[in-house]
Formats: sequence, structure tokens, C-alpha cells
Amino acid sequence: MWEMALRKEVFWGETMRDDRVIEPYFNIPWQSTDSGYGLAETVHKTDALGSYTWTWPVKDYETDFGQLRFPGITIDADKTRRIRDVAEDILGDILQVRMRGGWWWTLGMTWDFIKLRGLENLMTDMLLHPQWVHRLMNFLCQAVHRKLDFLESHGLLSLNTEGTYVGSGGFGWTTQLPAPGFDALKVRTIDMWGFAESQETVGVSPVMYKEFIFPYQKTILERFGLNCYGCCEPLDKRWEYVRTFPRLRRVSVSPWSDVERMAEFLRGDYIFSLKPSPVPLAQPRLDEDAIRQELGKNLRQTRDCRVEVIMKDNHTLGGNPQNAVRWVALAKEEAGNL
Repeated sequence: MWEMALRKEVFWGETMRDDRVIEPYFNIPWQSTDSGYGLAETVHKTDALGSYTWTWPVKDYETDFGQLRFPGITIDADKTRRIRDVAEDILGDILQVRMRGGWWWTLGMTWDFIKLRGLENLMTDMLLHPQWVHRLMNFLCQAVHRKLDFLESHGLLSLNTEGTYVGSGGFGWTTQLPAPGFDALKVRTIDMWGFAESQETVGVSPVMYKEFIFPYQKTILERFGLNCYGCCEPLDKRWEYVRTFPRLRRVSVSPWSDVERMAEFLRGDYIFSLKPSPVPLAQPRLDEDAIRQELGKNLRQTRDCRVEVIMKDNHTLGGNPQNAVRWVALAKEEAGNL
């Protein structure tokens, strides 16, 4: 894993040549275990890298909800120390070895909801069992708060304000964090970027999103100094609620979004995190004209915005890794043509 990580850094700097900053650090995560919720989904798949289904454990709220437990984190300090010592011995003369815990990707909670209850059930329960949706979302919200409290009080959080990938795209560079009163020995959530999304409710009306999802996410994001929101779900229909998240700075604009409308909403007040469709890169040969046309149109639509362009969600690259390299070159050219 370490060799792969270092080779990627070399490839990124020498071949990819986009705007990502290569930093002189080698990050080591804490070795830990998570006790889970007491109930867990059963995953069914036929291919390790393919699609899958799962059987959710909360089949009946009345009988199963009481079996849920708040997760607990256990740190293996000895194993963590041994791994760090090895990294220092191998790399310490050329890179600064740092502890950096990747404790979450999203704090949105709806992913955990559907693993426990099922995707279709999440949507139908809003009509059939609304009180139980609120109870489960409140439980998940309390679990997140407990996790953040534990990480904060034990000094296990790390700043994500430099070259750390935050949210569903983009890096954490900012001069607005950490917050006043910062102590490098005990990073607080208010010193960090927070992130939430709710891709699983893409088929839910804005009003139902406001009732069942938004308030629980808001109480989590209130803890953070700056916030990112959204991933693949289009946010143009939810913007009247999303815009009220505290200290919101980065907003995801996915391939399913109305780019022109989002440009009107965001303008220069937020980072416009533009996510072009990855489909062209999944072909063995790029259709460069189509890529230029889409990028050019989107960049013209967002001229008045603070734009970052992120190509993500690529898996096979059509068997041709040079697709990614060439796409970066095309994107830089189109940006330069404005």
C-alpha cells in the first residue's frame, strides 16, 4: 500500500500534471476498530469489484430498533506506534511522517440509514412510518456526535486545511482555519472542514428532505469551522435549504445538476465544485471534441464563480490510463481559452 501511494504521487507530479499540490509528507492512520451499531447489513456480491445487494437488519422497527447500539472506537496504540516506527525508519530522511486519521468520508448519515433499513424503505417509511424515520435519524445523529466527541477529547483529529482531500472533491487549502484558540495538540471540529451529503434521497422531494434529513445534518455541520455539501445528488432543487447550512463554502455540482442555475446561486460566494461526467473516460479512446464542448460550455456558464473542476468516479478508464492524463490537458486548455 505504501509503495502504491508513493508511485501515485510520482505519477501525479510527473505525468498527470494537474493543479494538485504534492506535499512532503507521509501520513499514517491510527490503527483502530469500530464496534458498529449492534446490527449490520449482509452484503451479497458475485464480483469483488462489481455491484451488490444487501439484506438490511432493521426489518421491523418495533422489534429491531432496540437492538441498535452506539458505536465505540478502540485505538491500538502499540500497533500504531510500531507502524509509525517502520515508516520513520524507511522514509523519515526524505518525508515527514505524520499521524492523520481518516475517521469519516461523509457525516451525512443517510448511507448508514439505508444499510440498516434499506433504500426503498427509507423513501416509503417517510410516508408510512415518519416517526420511526425521525427516531432512526436522531439515533444516527447522536452516534455521530458521540464519535466526534471521542475523537476530539482524545486528540485523534487532524487538520484538513491544506492538501487534504475534503468532502466529495477538492482540497482543504484555506486561511480561515483553524479557528481562534487552536491547540495543535488537540484539534477540534471547529478547526476543520466538515462534510455531508444525501445521495440516497435523490428521489425525495425538497420538502421531505427538509423534514427528515436537513435538521439532523445541520446539527452535525454546526460543529465545523467551514463546510462542504453534496456529492452526486443535484442540489439546485434543494438549494433554499442547503444554503442555510452554517459556514458553507464548497458546493458539489454533479453531472446531474443544472449548471447554469447553480452558477446563479453560487456566484463568487462559494467554491463551485464542478464534476464533469466521467463517462467519456470509460471509453478506450477519448472523444476529445465532446469533452471540449462540455467543458467549454460549463466553464462559460460559471465565469462569475470560484470554480474547481474535478474528474472523479472513474474505475476502468476504458483500460487506458492515458485517458486521465489527456483529460487533464484538455481541461487546462479549455480553462485557458476563457
